[in-house]
Amino acid sequence: MKRNKILLTLGLLAFSMAGMAQEVFDVTLYNGRPTYDNGDPKDTAKVRVYLPKESAATGRAVVICPGGGYEHLAMKKEGYDWAEFFQSNGIAAIVLKYRMPHGNPDVPVSDAEQAMRLVRMNARGWHVSLNDVGIMGFSAGGHLASTIATQSTGDAKANFQILFYPVITMMEGYGHEGSFHNFLGDNDSKKYQKKYSSDMHVTRTTPRAFIALSDDDATVPPANGVNYYMELYRNDVHASLHVYPSGGHGWGSNISFKYHDEMMMDFKAWLRSF
Repeated sequence: MKRNKILLTLGLLAFSMAGMAQEVFDVTLYNGRPTYDNGDPKDTAKVRVYLPKESAATGRAVVICPGGGYEHLAMKKEGYDWAEFFQSNGIAAIVLKYRMPHGNPDVPVSDAEQAMRLVRMNARGWHVSLNDVGIMGFSAGGHLASTIATQSTGDAKANFQILFYPVITMMEGYGHEGSFHNFLGDNDSKKYQKKYSSDMHVTRTTPRAFIALSDDDATVPPANGVNYYMELYRNDVHASLHVYPSGGHGWGSNISFKYHDEMMMDFKAWLRSF
């Protein structure tokens, strides 16, 4: 009897510790066939979810969109590494492996919106507040994130946005050529260029933003992030812009980025500001 009690106690303790532990797991984004098709059946949309310990959960969550010019995804330095940072700070992180557009903008946009909805559908079980779900993106992923931030509604709407060296405009000659062609394909008329230029869709209801980039970025012109900030400012949207003297493009989580420590201090301060 005594042995059984000990085993029961150990079992309850293990269960309790498991409930307090951090979790990481993958979820397929669609149960059936997605609404939009990019023509590549092997390119599936999914997320990797990083949940903090329940006792440490702040109620905040962020969907992370890695960059890669809408051609590939830098999943580690612009996804998984950042998810671990958020998780350790009590913030649920959902790294999105979105599908490549192959000229159909609806494909990645619908994937990002579905990821936002997924978070809110699981808000209770994941200990997330429905009104504290943001979106984060790097480079082309920053374009995707800013598109969600400026145009998505309902359960796909973002409460805040985090953009690192983002592509903002799809106006030909002003953004990133590779992203432009991969994203728009043949849908490259002025109408579509304007539709997917996030600086043209900022309103007073656009969510607050953190924007970080390097002055010497030769891949995505710094004017993308700066002009976006100016539109946010003009519409009285709370925003924080950080332009570092050097570093080029695509530094992500790399500690070799000369201003990594300063950037992390700036970022943590912004996260504490609301």
